[in-house]
Amino acid sequence: MDRGNTKQEILEAALDLFSIQGYEATSISQIADAVGIRKASLYSHFESKQEILDTLVKDVLEQYEAHSIFARADWENPEKAKNRQVLTADTTQQMIQEQIRYTLHDPHICKGRKMLVTEQFQNPELAKLQTKQNYSDVMQYFIGLVKCLIRQGVLKEDDPEIMASQLCLPISVWINLCDREPERESEIMELVGRHIQQFFRVYGNS
Repeated sequence: MDRGNTKQEILEAALDLFSIQGYEATSISQIADAVGIRKASLYSHFESKQEILDTLVKDVLEQYEAHSIFARADWENPEKAKNRQVLTADTTQQMIQEQIRYTLHDPHICKGRKMLVTEQFQNPELAKLQTKQNYSDVMQYFIGLVKCLIRQGVLKEDDPEIMASQLCLPISVWINLCDREPERESEIMELVGRHIQQFFRVYGNS
């Protein structure tokens, strides 16, 4: 078996196990068994379980930074603001629902998120990462979005942080619900759509 492929298989197996049963409850032997190699062979690729976790966190962060709108948003950039289209309830709904689908279905992001949820009370560094990815970055994105919509005259002037909280925090809860009960995705996506449309009706400037 190719060494590079084996290393990736180890990471994939570890992510599967960490996201389901947690880091502490997963042994090196379990990871090796999941890949179909001997424990000694695994150690030729990674020195420890901690090194596997560190590599996974790095990979998840890279995927997140590359693809998440919450990490890449730049609402205050004046050059981008000049070319930014005026957002509507429908275009905002489409943009957010597309990101939710990506968040739910990209295997690395989905499993990485579940791993952070599982490990946040065991590992202080992963707890910080969980707060960053699933609260701080999300809030900053939606605060920027709301401020942009106010500047564009789409929404009324009000407290952007509270408006952003009202818009995004139910969505975070629904994503967590989908993680637990994936069969409810259609129901949740329909709720998200209604939620965004109502937000625009309540705060709309028309």
